[in-house]
Amino acid sequence: MSAIRIERLRWWHIRELLPIEDDLFGAERWSAAMFWNELASGHYYRIARDSSGIVGYAGLAVTGPDEAWIQNIAVRRDRQRAGVGRALLDDLLAEADRRGARHVLLEVAVDNDPARTLYGRYGFVEVGRRRGYYQPSNTDALVMSREGSGGA
Repeated sequence: MSAIRIERLRWWHIRELLPIEDDLFGAERWSAAMFWNELASGHYYRIARDSSGIVGYAGLAVTGPDEAWIQNIAVRRDRQRAGVGRALLDDLLAEADRRGARHVLLEVAVDNDPARTLYGRYGFVEVGRRRGYYQPSNTDALVMSREGSGGA
């Protein structure tokens, strides 16, 4: 496997990441328009790329003077458990710190044990549950939070 590079997500990357989104999330996938909206809103989005193309992507929205939400982290199935998700999460958390976010939050499907384990390793703890959040599967989302350095 070739080295991973983390780069800024550009509008022309959206077409390449949609098959990953579809494979991982099926009926609950984001549309191209949703990614366009995230970019148009100025949110922080990154891709992970190697010689085979885009292998993952992630986004962060800073929502207040000291709060940020991880919008998504997705890694192509053939590259999972190879450090891609960690590299993307490291990048998002560093950006949250640069922007002064003292609280970083995310939502994760209650049945996504690998992601929950990863987030737990980074100090995220469960602070709430959104019943039936993911549709059409009606899967609950756990809300997880991590206290950051806030740029300190």
